[in-house]
Amino acid sequence: MRIAFVVQRYGLEVTGGAEFLCRLLAEHLSKYWTIEVFTTCAIDYMSWRNEYPEGKGEVNGITVWRFPVDNPRDIKAFDQLTQKIYGSEHTKEEEERWMELQGPCSSSLQQALEARASEYDFFIFVTYLYAHTYYGLRRVKEKALLIPLGHDEPPLYLSIFDELFLLPKAIIYSTPEEADLVWKRFNNHHIPSETIGVGVDPPKDFNGQRFRSKYSLEEEFIIYVGRVDKSKGCQEIVYYFLRYQRETNSPLKLVLIGNAIMPIPQHPNIIYLGQLSEEDKFDALQAAAAAVMPSPYESFSILLLESWLTRTPVIVNGKCAVLKGQCLRSNGGLFYYSYDEFRIVLERLLRDKRLGEQLAINGEGYVKENYSWPIIEKKYQAFLDEIARAERALITPQLKEAERSYP
Repeated sequence: MRIAFVVQRYGLEVTGGAEFLCRLLAEHLSKYWTIEVFTTCAIDYMSWRNEYPEGKGEVNGITVWRFPVDNPRDIKAFDQLTQKIYGSEHTKEEEERWMELQGPCSSSLQQALEARASEYDFFIFVTYLYAHTYYGLRRVKEKALLIPLGHDEPPLYLSIFDELFLLPKAIIYSTPEEADLVWKRFNNHHIPSETIGVGVDPPKDFNGQRFRSKYSLEEEFIIYVGRVDKSKGCQEIVYYFLRYQRETNSPLKLVLIGNAIMPIPQHPNIIYLGQLSEEDKFDALQAAAAAVMPSPYESFSILLLESWLTRTPVIVNGKCAVLKGQCLRSNGGLFYYSYDEFRIVLERLLRDKRLGEQLAINGEGYVKENYSWPIIEKKYQAFLDEIARAERALITPQLKEAERSYP
C-alpha cells in the first residue's frame, strides 16, 4: 500500500506532540508500506511562518512534500476571536473565520491532495484541530483516516467539527478515554475505529548520573518535558512548585525541558534547560525523583511512557481523564486535583522511595506489554488491512455491476 500522512508541521526541528507522533508512525510503518508526508513549510505553530523550502524533501528516509502557508497567523485577531467563540454566543460563520485564523491554510497543499488522490491508498490526517485536516480531509474523504488526538477542550465543541468527525473511512484513537469522548460528542460509533496509540524509542543506554554530572545538578528534582506553555498546565505547576518552596523551603528543584512559549520565573530552584538531545532527555528522566505532567488537555502522553521506561514514577493532573486513565491502567503514577493534593503526592513519593520504585516498575511493565513498537506496528497492520479489505469488498460488486451494464 501507499500511504500519505497529512500533518501541520513535520521535521526534526519541530516540537509538538502531534508532530512527533506523526514522525514516529511514518518512520516505523515505512517498513511495511510506502509512506510519504504532506505538510507545510512552517516550523513555528504560533506564526506559521514559512521556513522550510517548498517542494520534495526527505526526513530520516521518509519522503516529505512541503507546501507554503498562504499567510502567517494574525495572532491578535485569532486571540480576540478565540475569546469570543469560547466564552459567548457566536455564529457558525465566526467559527469558520476562527478556523481560517487558526491555520495553517495552504491552498497548494489542498490542491495537491485533490490532484494526487489517486496515487495513494490512504491519507492519514493527524489531529483534528488545524486547517490542514479541516479543509483537506473532505477533499479525499473516500480514502481518509483520522488520528484526531482529541481531548476535552473548547474547540472540540465547535459546530464546525460536527461534520468532520463523520467523514473519515476510519478513526484511530490513542486511548479509551479519547474514544469515549469523541463517541459521546459526535455519536459516530458507526465509523470503524481502533485504539492504538504510539510506541517509544528509548536509547539503548541512559544514565541519570551522567545527566547530573553534565548539568552540575546534585539536588533531588522533579521534571517536566514538553512544550513549556500555559495551555499545557506549566503556569499552574510552576505556581504550585513555588508555593511548595515558600511553605517548605525544600532544596527540591523543578527542571523544565522543551521549547518555552511562556515566561519562566527566575528562581534558583527552577532550572530551564530548553531543548535537549534524546540521550540527555532520557538521562534526565532517569535521574528525576518523578516526572510531572500538569496538562489538563491530552489525548495521549508519550512522556509517561518514556518516564516509566527509565523506571521513574509520574505525577499527573487528575483533571485530564486520559492522563489519569494511563496511571490507573498501569498503576505507575499518582494524580492530583489541587495544590494540596499535589503537595501530598509529591511528598509521599519523596519520602517513600519504595513506593516510587514499585510504581515505576509497574509502569515499565505496562509500556512493554502495550506500547513496544512491534505491538503498535502489528495493530496498525491489522487495522489498515481490515479497512483495505472492507474497501475492496465494496468495490468488487460495483465493478461486476458495471461489467454487466456494459457488455
